[in-house]
Amino acid sequence: MDSKETISKIFNILYRVADTKSKLFSAQEEGYISNVGDGIIEVKELPNVGYFELLELPNNLFALALNIKQESVQAIVLGEYTLLNVNDRVRYTNKSVSIPVGYELLGKVVDPLILTLDEQQPIATKERYPIEEEAISMMQRDFVKEPLYTGIKIIDAMIPIGKGQRELIISDSSLGKTSIAVDTIINQKGKDVICIYVSIGQKKTQIARVIDDLKRSDALSYTVVIAASADASAGMKFISPYSGCAVAEYFRDQGKDVLIVYDDLTKHADAYRSISLLLEIPPGREAYPGDIFFIHSRLLERAGKRDNKYRGGSITALPIIETQAGRISDYIPTNLISITDGQIYLERELFNKGFLPAIDIGRSVSRIGSKAQAAALKKMAVKTKLDYSQFLEVEIFTKFGAKVEPETQKLIDKGRALRIALKQKRLEHIGMPEQVVIFFLSNEGYLQVLPLIEIEAFIKKFTLLIKKEEPEIIHSIDVTKEINQELLERLRAAAEKFSKAWHQ
Repeated sequence: MDSKETISKIFNILYRVADTKSKLFSAQEEGYISNVGDGIIEVKELPNVGYFELLELPNNLFALALNIKQESVQAIVLGEYTLLNVNDRVRYTNKSVSIPVGYELLGKVVDPLILTLDEQQPIATKERYPIEEEAISMMQRDFVKEPLYTGIKIIDAMIPIGKGQRELIISDSSLGKTSIAVDTIINQKGKDVICIYVSIGQKKTQIARVIDDLKRSDALSYTVVIAASADASAGMKFISPYSGCAVAEYFRDQGKDVLIVYDDLTKHADAYRSISLLLEIPPGREAYPGDIFFIHSRLLERAGKRDNKYRGGSITALPIIETQAGRISDYIPTNLISITDGQIYLERELFNKGFLPAIDIGRSVSRIGSKAQAAALKKMAVKTKLDYSQFLEVEIFTKFGAKVEPETQKLIDKGRALRIALKQKRLEHIGMPEQVVIFFLSNEGYLQVLPLIEIEAFIKKFTLLIKKEEPEIIHSIDVTKEINQELLERLRAAAEKFSKAWHQ
C-alpha cells in the first residue's frame, strides 16, 4: 500500500470518528449558567444555539435565547428565575417556543405557555404551533370585504372595521380602551367569530374584571384569555402576544374568523426595552432598542384575511396603546399608527364631559374598513359624518357665546343632537339595522327639533316601534344590507307619525 492510500484511509477514519462524536454530542449538548439575575441568564458552552430558540433549565423552567455572543448566549427565563443558580446545567432543545393549540382552549384563562393560571397545569391538545411564524404571503391574502361589527354605533358607522383589519385603539389611561375591545368581543356572540384576549402587564384586578364581563355576557365560551399579569416576568410579557397570535393562527387555519385583542402593546414594548437593556443591546430613541419597530410589525403583519383558495379564515387585530398626556407623536404610538390600518382615538375632554365612548372622530380613521361596510349603513353614515365634522368646526363659537348666523346655528343644533345620539352605554350592543334607523332620524332632522334631554328616549322608543310594527324593514336591511327608496318612505311615514304623537 502506498503512502497516498494510507493517508486517505486515516483521513476517512478520522472523519467518521469526528462525525460520530459530533452526533453524540449534539444529541445531548449541554452548557452551564455562568451568570443569573433580573430574569436573564448567561450560558456558556452552547455554541450551536440559534436566535429565539428554547433552552431547557432545571426546575422545569425554560429560557428564550435572545442575544448570541462569541463566548456565551444570553437568554430570558420564562418563569421564576430565582430558582436558578450559577453552574446549573442548560440543555439545548433544538426547538423554538411552541404552545398547545386547539378548541380545548376555548373558555380557558391561561398564561403565555398555555398553563392554567390557577393550577399551572398544561392543557392537553392534539396540536402545537410555534409562537414565531412568518405572516401569510401577499399572494394568499384577500381584500378586507366583510364587516366585523362592534355593536358600538359610532365605530360601526364612522370608523368601520372589516375582518382581517388591524385597528389601533389609542388614548391615555382610563378612558375606555379595554371597554371598547371587550364590548367588541361580546358583540361577536352568535356570529361564528373566535375571540382571543391577550392581557400584557395588566393588574390582576383588571384581568379579573374582564373575565367577569365575559362570563356575565356568556362570551367566555368562544374566547381564549391569555394573561401575563403585572407581576409576571418580562419574558412572559414579551412572548404573550406571540402566543395569542399562534392560537389565532390555529383557528384561522380551520377556516374561522378570529378577533384578537392585544391589551396593551405599550407594556409589551416596555418589557422588551427592559430585556434589551439587561442584554446590553444598544438603546435608541426613548431607550427602546433599534428593532422595536420590527418586533411589532412582524406581530401585526400576521393578521389579515386569507383567500378562500388557501383555506380562508381571517385574523382581525385590535392592538391597544396607552399614551402620556395625549401625545400620539411619541415613538411607540407613531410606530403602531404607521403599521396599522387606522386608529380609534379616545379624548379625555370628551370623557370628562360624559360623552361615552369618548371617541374623537377628528383624529380617528379607518383606512380600509369602509370597503367592508354594509351599503345601508354607509349611505346613512356619509351624511352623519359630514354633519358631525361641520359641527366640530363651528362648535368653538359656542364656547365664547358668540352670535352666529341662522345656518350655523342649525349646524350646531344638529351636531349637539347627533352627539347625544352617538352616546352609548357599556355592554349595550346595537345591531346594524337599528343603527341605520338611528342615523336616519338624525339625517332627516327629527332629532334637532327635540330638547336635548328627550333625544335618547325618542330614539329608544322609535327603534322599539319599528321593531314591533315594521319588522320587515329591519329584516330587509339585515338580509340585503341595502336600504331602497321604498324602505326610506316607510321609515319617513313612521317617523312623521311618531314625531307628531311625541310633540302632542
